[in-house]
Amino acid sequence: MNKAAFYIICAATVVATATLGQSEQYKLGRRATPEEIRELDISVAPDGSGLPKGSGTVSQGQHVYQALCANCHGDRGQGVLQYPALAGGQGTLKSSNPLLTVGSYWPYATTVWDHIHRKMPYARPGTLTPDETYALTAFVLYLNGILDKEAELNETTLPRVKMPNRNGFVPDPRPDIPFKAKSPRQP
Repeated sequence: MNKAAFYIICAATVVATATLGQSEQYKLGRRATPEEIRELDISVAPDGSGLPKGSGTVSQGQHVYQALCANCHGDRGQGVLQYPALAGGQGTLKSSNPLLTVGSYWPYATTVWDHIHRKMPYARPGTLTPDETYALTAFVLYLNGILDKEAELNETTLPRVKMPNRNGFVPDPRPDIPFKAKSPRQP
């Protein structure tokens, strides 16, 4: 085969592949309904906007944690094998061996809630109800000494929780980054 024929065959293959890849030929599944998209499209901001209604206590969270989380994260949030610790580490961020946990590193309690709600439990992510997520968040914050044993979290109280490392993040100083958020320490 000569070079011209080879290039023609290659070009035809590329065009055919691109064309077929654009068509709806698979006929698998169905389009998500607007209601299904609304249920999954939850964005939670540090100020709490986007949090759903619900509530949970430390005590309720302890029960959910023991059933769904302790196998991976340990009974007291210490971590097991490759699964990270959730508690401890306060005061270690500037050390040579920092321990990044909810209590030492995370700047906002709403981010903890969002992470738990979207990604936990590990074997069934996204299956927790808002109430279970508030309860688990309360328990994890309790393990870190951030909440009292009698605390209850909901869409109003959660954004008010002051995390130990809230002011530990600074804006990106690189000049090639167009957006520069103000640090909480800046006027």
